[in-house]
Amino acid sequence: MEKTQNYIQSNRQRYLDELFELLRIPSVSADPAYKNDVRRMAEAIADSLRKAGADGVSIHDTPGHPIVYGQKILHPKLPTVLVYGHYDVQPPDPKDLWHSPPFEPTIRKTAVHPDGAVFARGACDDKGQVLMQVKAFEAMVASGELPCNVKFMIEGEEEVGSTNLGQFCREHKDLLACDMVMVSDTSIIANDVPSITVGLRGLCYLEVEVTGPNRDLHSGVYGGAVANPINVLAALIASLHDENMHITIPGFYDEVEVVGLEERKKMNQAPFDEKEYMTDLKVNGLLGEKGYTTLERTSIRPTLDVNGIWGGYTGEGAKTVLPSKASAKISMRLVPHQDSKKITRLFADHFAKIAPPYVKVEVRDLHGGQPVVTPTNTPEYQAAHLAMSKTFGKEPLPQRSGGSIPIVALFEDVLGVKSVLMGFGLDSDNIHSPDEHFGLFNFYKGIETIPYFYSERSSAELIGRF
Repeated sequence: MEKTQNYIQSNRQRYLDELFELLRIPSVSADPAYKNDVRRMAEAIADSLRKAGADGVSIHDTPGHPIVYGQKILHPKLPTVLVYGHYDVQPPDPKDLWHSPPFEPTIRKTAVHPDGAVFARGACDDKGQVLMQVKAFEAMVASGELPCNVKFMIEGEEEVGSTNLGQFCREHKDLLACDMVMVSDTSIIANDVPSITVGLRGLCYLEVEVTGPNRDLHSGVYGGAVANPINVLAALIASLHDENMHITIPGFYDEVEVVGLEERKKMNQAPFDEKEYMTDLKVNGLLGEKGYTTLERTSIRPTLDVNGIWGGYTGEGAKTVLPSKASAKISMRLVPHQDSKKITRLFADHFAKIAPPYVKVEVRDLHGGQPVVTPTNTPEYQAAHLAMSKTFGKEPLPQRSGGSIPIVALFEDVLGVKSVLMGFGLDSDNIHSPDEHFGLFNFYKGIETIPYFYSERSSAELIGRF
């Protein structure tokens, strides 16, 4: 990979310039106001793949946002890697908490990123990591050192639940046929502690609505006589946890995987400073399920959280109303053996049962995904392990992530292949939050590491061991 690595080093500034161009496109998939920008982003990704040397680059329309495809097939007998990523981003709100405009990328140094980091929405999640894949591929093609077949599938709906990806995969199963899937949408423990994600939590994402009177009422005239939907909703939500932060939905824990003490012990050997964690978040204490450490709570235990809540009057000044409706968005992170559809049903049944008779409740299922654990005894995991060992100078640790990437289970179900989750972000990179960023070290380290992964994955010695 010497020619490839030399090519990467000589094109570092161009890679960064191209990342800036992608980050300037506000490809927010959740908001219809950005529909044209999302389309523009798909076209930019397609153009980037063509310039990198991919063949058959195409934009596939869906009922939602487009999916971009490209490939380089050297020989049908060589291993084929399908690279998955997404070009859509979370909404930038609240914009007033950004220290620079969310779609005007800026480089700033931080304590964690002394060499600088790119601040912009999508920098780490997932445009920066998608471009790592494209540029590593470009370097191998330009240097004549690409050792295997590569396919790209970059979607525009990951941040809204990958609504149309399953149907696309089923309809294009032959086109997407591969030996494994590579996903760079995860993180490492630290820049001096490389890691490979081996587990992801599943997801249930719901919206609940509580309705009381048929209209907003004067709180003086009706207050004390008619149920306030906001008060009722707050009480219902509060009842979903007990004093030990244990979720109270009957049956919720029935299929939860019980992780053994030995694995829990190894998990807690990962570098973690609770005081630094609290300092970074500017909190005076931590709260979670009793009997588990912070690392365990954020990886091997399920959760239930309110992601947004609204009702009544929230504008400037005063308006003394008793609202007609109150709503909340609620997400549940799931662990292995929990089924997203079953948990959604359990939640809806429980929420309706505990609602008092003087209000009406409705639960709407927005999207979900299954939890997944990827094995460490596969050629793709071993190839990632060897590649990271080479570029970081130390062996990566296997790590379970608290986040969710529902399509990993989908790929195994539809395509019949395993995924390797080799990302290069950091948990402190503020993804989904104001001031999202991606370290220059991480961006370039990813581009340098990925070619070694392809090389190791294609080696006859590695393939012969499995």
